[in-house]
Amino acid sequence: MTTRRVARRCTALAATLAALLGCSTLRSALVSSGGGETEFEPPRRLRAKDVALPAGYTIELVASGFTFPTGVAFDDAGAAYVLEAGYSYGEVWTTPRLLRVRDDARHEIVASGGKNGPWTGVAYRRNTFYVAEGGELEGGRILEIAGNGRMRALIDRLPTRGDHHTNGPAIGPDGSIYFATGTYTNSGVVGPDDAELGWLKRFPTEHDVPCRDVRLADRSFESDDPLHDRGTVTTGAFAPFGQVTQPGAIVRGQVPCSGAILRIPATGGKPELVAWGFRNPFGLAFSPDGALYATDNGYDDRGSRPVHGAGDLLWRVDSGHWYGWPDYHGHRRLDDGDHYTPSGKPVPAPVLADPPERPPQPVAVLAVHSSSDGFDVSRSARFGYAGRAFIAQFGDQVPTTGWVHAPVGFKVVMVDLRSGEIDDFAVNRGKMNGPASWLGGGGLERPIAARFDPSGDSLYVVDFGVLTMSSAGARPQPGTGALWRIHRSGS
Repeated sequence: MTTRRVARRCTALAATLAALLGCSTLRSALVSSGGGETEFEPPRRLRAKDVALPAGYTIELVASGFTFPTGVAFDDAGAAYVLEAGYSYGEVWTTPRLLRVRDDARHEIVASGGKNGPWTGVAYRRNTFYVAEGGELEGGRILEIAGNGRMRALIDRLPTRGDHHTNGPAIGPDGSIYFATGTYTNSGVVGPDDAELGWLKRFPTEHDVPCRDVRLADRSFESDDPLHDRGTVTTGAFAPFGQVTQPGAIVRGQVPCSGAILRIPATGGKPELVAWGFRNPFGLAFSPDGALYATDNGYDDRGSRPVHGAGDLLWRVDSGHWYGWPDYHGHRRLDDGDHYTPSGKPVPAPVLADPPERPPQPVAVLAVHSSSDGFDVSRSARFGYAGRAFIAQFGDQVPTTGWVHAPVGFKVVMVDLRSGEIDDFAVNRGKMNGPASWLGGGGLERPIAARFDPSGDSLYVVDFGVLTMSSAGARPQPGTGALWRIHRSGS
């Protein structure tokens, strides 16, 4: 493979990969090789020169030594604040924290939380920080943190104790706090994969909750029973593990719900549904013209209803609409041909008898398993690429999520919001794509958020740090996170 050219056109490549991933015969012959499947010996190396950018741009290290950072925000004076998750993967727990980054790159603690993380994102407005608390143990919350560190919950007990968490937040043009709730499951059915992730053993009766009433199709799913050693059990969609659903059954909707974008007043209060039918809407951002956009992590090849080859999505979110989960990927049904059918497994047939509507076309379909997460939209002519979204790609988590034939993600891409065209922006130098630990360099590891500073002239990239993968699961490495700054050369 030749050295990649930064900011290359990716549309043709994405189409080629999509065709390959849709071929059951070919994919069964390929060997998985994810970017996290590597060995790591601390300390982490950090070298800005190992990151390639378009001509005229420079990247520099702002600060390092963070433990599982997930977001960045800026106060009225332009100072940067980094959010640390506190909870990562499996049984890895630390204290979630909001840290001020000093001019000398040291960190000052502004606020810290308990064991209901992870803290997944942060926004700032009028001397107040707004933090999304994932809700691993007690359900999700949106926290208000004053400049002096005083903290209170604006909303709590959100239904996000499963696979995915409470995400966001973003401040809307109306002054409301917009945030997202991920789904409990991969594709609508609780299965043994959820026991492996840990939450099913803690909350055996939990399941996905629709935002509006839905009618179920004649379809349930058999799986092993990791809870009671009963051999096999049958589970329906939107139901607790081991509960059979009846054809035509109505599942009542409620708000708050799973896989949705909601909003509350800045002072707190009852949540209002903005849109639903997402899987894991991780990143939220408003464009300069006030439109809301969201990244949505695609299905995995796992569980009782596995889905193959579903790339992450970038949506323009219009109020009141349904965006297809759990029966569509973008505008396409999961049983349309064999594209989404895992090798040797059944077609992921619809679980809803009557889809609420035909989902709209996404703005862009990003790489399969890229984990396209936090992003922002350029608004500055001095930075350039005004109107384009800059998306941090955390990178694949193979073998837990499926397989890849080479590392996917581990970079920052930009998307033209009008055409959906995807280009690389910040990538590690080398003959192949991958995280710095996999390549043996000192560049980007796992970008998880990208945010412009108040001037719009600099793009800050939150780098989660080293996270290796194996059949035993994820192994995140504390103290390896970093904050990078990208700007025009000379500015």
